[in-house]
Parts: sequence; C-alpha cells; structure tokens
Amino acid sequence: MLAELHPQALRIAGLLRLRGEKVAVADGATGGLIAASLLTVPGALDFFVGGGVVYSFRARDVLFALPRDAYEGMRGASEDYALLQARAIRDNFGADWGIAESGSVGGSRHPSGAPAGRSCVAVVGPGGEFVEVTETGSGQRIANMEAFTRAALTHLERVLDAYSGL
Repeated sequence: MLAELHPQALRIAGLLRLRGEKVAVADGATGGLIAASLLTVPGALDFFVGGGVVYSFRARDVLFALPRDAYEGMRGASEDYALLQARAIRDNFGADWGIAESGSVGGSRHPSGAPAGRSCVAVVGPGGEFVEVTETGSGQRIANMEAFTRAALTHLERVLDAYSGL
C-alpha cells in the first residue's frame, strides 16, 4: 500500500515544499498510515513535523492538550471532532497545516456508536478548514484503513493544490 501511495505523497510534499510549509498528522482509524505514507518521501523533515495515532482518550489528551470539555457534545468519527483535532495537532506541533482522521474501521464496536466504514478527515491551515466524509458501507477493518488513508491523502492533496498561498 505505501508503494502505491508514494507518488501521491511526493506530490503533497512538492506542494508543501514549494511554499515552505509544514504539516502535522493526527491518524485515528488509519492507524498511522497517513503519516507513514508522507514519510516515504526522502527528506520529509522539510515538510513533516510529526503527529501521532489517536486511538485512546489518553493519546488524545497528550497529543492535543485540550481540556475534556472541549469535546463536549462531540462524537468520534464526526466532522466537528476531526476539525477540532486537526486544529489542535497543527497548533501543538507548530505546523502550517493539520490533518486529522477520525473513523470507525469495523471489526469491533466504535465507542461513539459510529457505524463501521465511516471516516471524517479534516484539513486546516492558512487556506481554511475543510472536511470530507468517507463511507465505505463495509465492516472490513483492513480494507477500511486503506480506504480511509487514500481518502485522507486525496483530500489533503486537493486542499493544498487549491490553496494558492504564494
């Protein structure tokens, strides 16, 4: 899968490098695959500052450093939840852009009750805030992780390509 996503990661890297911008990543149901895809690019330190896999409340607390009430009224695998996380990962890592994915891959019950096969990815940065929802309708865990990663990278590339911050 990483070999398949490498050309897209190269294009994303090119867009960020062109403007001297950096991205931070909060992987959720993608389990680190968004960050891993971007890190296939040699010299990724030029555009990638870091991130983490947000798979528990403890990870969420450490990576985002937000008070628990910041999430009040929100559910995982939702647009507002992904946006909050994208803003927080960008700010906490001092990046220009933040991308966060929150989803339910299947194989077990999601804590918020989100249906398997649902992913929300948010991208925030100087060009604005953008959210996209992917619904596979499948409970196939590995296939969903891959589909969510592809969707997240495609969303990031589209947003960066549309933003002309030069």
